[in-house]
Amino acid sequence: MSELWPTELKVSDNGSILKVSFDNGTSHELSAELLRTESPSAEVRGHGPGQEQLVFGKRFVSITKIDPVGSYAARISFSDGHATGLYTWAYLEKLGREQPTIWAAYLDKLKREGKTREP
Repeated sequence: MSELWPTELKVSDNGSILKVSFDNGTSHELSAELLRTESPSAEVRGHGPGQEQLVFGKRFVSITKIDPVGSYAARISFSDGHATGLYTWAYLEKLGREQPTIWAAYLDKLKREGKTREP
């Protein structure tokens, strides 16, 4: 499979939604909360297995800026100051494609940890 290429990255709803469309005709709407809680940054993912951090309290976070990184990714900045995740095109497509499963797992983990989406 050839590398997907984005044809559109559009922020809407006052920064709460990122619409991403690809050259294969697929498109996804990703919430800022999902993007923030699933950030590919070391702060969230850690530097190895078992170092992941549960991000919570981000229900009202918004996207404040998107910067291109080379030709392979975007750096998304959020209203809570987080701006270190590099979202590759493949990762954005995966988040869109697997969004229901990823979101359900996140909500389950919040419940298990006694955390909430509320700030």
